[in-house]
Amino acid sequence: MSHRANHAKVSRAKTRLAPEEDPEFQIAPMIDILLVLLVFFMSISSTEVLQVSKGVTLAVAKDAKPADKNTKGQTIINVMWAKLNNAGSIEVDNQKFSQPNQMLGMLKSKAQANPAMRILIRADRDVRYEYLKQVMITAGQAGVGKVTFSVVDKDTGAPAN
Repeated sequence: MSHRANHAKVSRAKTRLAPEEDPEFQIAPMIDILLVLLVFFMSISSTEVLQVSKGVTLAVAKDAKPADKNTKGQTIINVMWAKLNNAGSIEVDNQKFSQPNQMLGMLKSKAQANPAMRILIRADRDVRYEYLKQVMITAGQAGVGKVTFSVVDKDTGAPAN
């Protein structure tokens, strides 16, 4: 019986490959994982960019300063102006309002949830001053003290916030 056990051990040892001394690092799976992570983080970071309205043509301000990059607790207000009927409209979090005072309840609840909240106003360059003034008054009534305007730089055309 021991002869059969020895013979089985010897035959198994002959069929097995000798172990490699240094295992090789497989780079292809690592690149695949990194590309998946890159796509994931790019899609998450672009959500802030997608919140802007393409119907807004921002005003030009050559002396604009870049805004603080800390956008936590920021609410974007898009203010559009229709020249045809000389009327404005407002969009906040995919909700449309025709008058600034209609968004007071939404802004109050956001300001109560986050007292350090900031509003970024993206106003069309054709918006009348009185209409934009009402937007800022409504923000003040809601308890928001930090208001920033988004503009473009005349030289580059890039947003300067």
